[in-house]
Amino acid sequence: MKTNTIVFWLLLALALPSVAAEIPDRPEKLTFPKLTYEPPNGAEYRVPLKSGPVAFVVPNRELPLVSISILVRTGKYNEPKGKEGLAAMTGYLLSKGGTQNRSAEELEERLAFLAAGLTSSVGDTSGSVGVNLLSKDLDEGLTMLREVLTAPRFQKDRIDLYKTQQLQAMKQRNDDSRNIERRELVRLAYGDRFFRSQVTTKASIESINEADLRGFHQAWFHPRNFVVAVSGDFDRKTMVAKLEALFAKWPYRAQAAKPVPTDKQFAKPGVYLVDKEVNQGRVDIMLPGILRDNPDYYAVQVMNDILGGGGFTSRITNRVRSDEGLAYSAYSYCPGGTYFPRTFVAGYQSKSRTVLYAAQIVLEEMRKITQEQVTDKEIETAKASYIQTFPQAFETKTAVASTFASEEFTGRLAKNPAYYKSFRAKIAAVTKDDIQRVAAKYLTPDKVAILVVGNKEEILKGHPDHPVTVKSLTSGGLKEVPLRDPYTLKPLK
Repeated sequence: MKTNTIVFWLLLALALPSVAAEIPDRPEKLTFPKLTYEPPNGAEYRVPLKSGPVAFVVPNRELPLVSISILVRTGKYNEPKGKEGLAAMTGYLLSKGGTQNRSAEELEERLAFLAAGLTSSVGDTSGSVGVNLLSKDLDEGLTMLREVLTAPRFQKDRIDLYKTQQLQAMKQRNDDSRNIERRELVRLAYGDRFFRSQVTTKASIESINEADLRGFHQAWFHPRNFVVAVSGDFDRKTMVAKLEALFAKWPYRAQAAKPVPTDKQFAKPGVYLVDKEVNQGRVDIMLPGILRDNPDYYAVQVMNDILGGGGFTSRITNRVRSDEGLAYSAYSYCPGGTYFPRTFVAGYQSKSRTVLYAAQIVLEEMRKITQEQVTDKEIETAKASYIQTFPQAFETKTAVASTFASEEFTGRLAKNPAYYKSFRAKIAAVTKDDIQRVAAKYLTPDKVAILVVGNKEEILKGHPDHPVTVKSLTSGGLKEVPLRDPYTLKPLK
């Protein structure tokens, strides 16, 4: 035993110098092997069910858990005029308002006993219902899921509680400048008449009744409007059979899914100022954005990462936050829209007297990236951030199922099935010329709309050491936007 120990330490002593020589003296000198990763193929998991939906079934035997998520082709855009908030209320109460066979309290108690989660929601362009539970309880979980989908109770006391909570939230709409900013940003980016700009009011919430909830539910919650993601501890063939049974013999007919509206209208150029007595102003510098299937999409993403989307490596963050100390957070984003072009936004929050000066800096950086090529380091850093984080979309089996279900739901899987397979190559192919070209194409100063929420008097004074006027920022001039009544959303005098 002693002889073996001595031999071990002698060998270790001989090996240590060579190992130490291989370790660099600084972190930036570390080298790593090239990441080799190929995304999964969605077709391997795709199952068109005879009962209507398309399902993505991904077995995973690592843990005794099952996750089922159902995407629903509906959304806020299906709300009747005067019933704003109906979609969200329906989505919330599906899983919180009980079922025909169980009261809301009984359903919650049973879910708690099973340590299961049951969720539901309806957003702007999609709805969802999901359950997560132990695999041994799968059959009971599917029974509850069927009840929620086909026979929700919409229990009266839960409807009343939801309405009370919404009215309390409305009361506070103007308390936080962030809420005002979000509301007015949507109106400027998409227009007053676009469905995303239609916000709940006291009258619309109070007008919604049980019949409205049942009507919305039965109009859209039907297997032909479903896309399903399933992952976990199960046999694939057995799960497919259970899904067929889950969606079979639906008790009512529903409408075919409607296309998401696209009739948006971007605001005219100008500075749109909402007077709110706060110490700091919130600013959004906006431009029309793009669709995600735009051929320029990849170059725009890399360009935006360099401009303001890359955090501390981006130009706007470095200029506004690090160099000038004008804001804690300064950023930009330009997501590709799925159904309609999304909006480019460069934003920050700054002291009232430096709001205009910071806006000038952001606009300078936007102009600069259109006029001069980015550096080799900037483009390589931006491309690497997309390429190296790419596998995160598939880091778990649940993520695999959800990612491909979303692709199916939005139509990209049929339109561009090689999207994920080609994504990194297309990002890697972006050049400095591409970045300058798309920047010049989309970062157009003559179209800029600037939203400012803050103390009007202080903001317009500007900074004594950095005189900047509204006129110097945009040719559109100053446009005052009144605060809105929190219950009616009509302009306050």
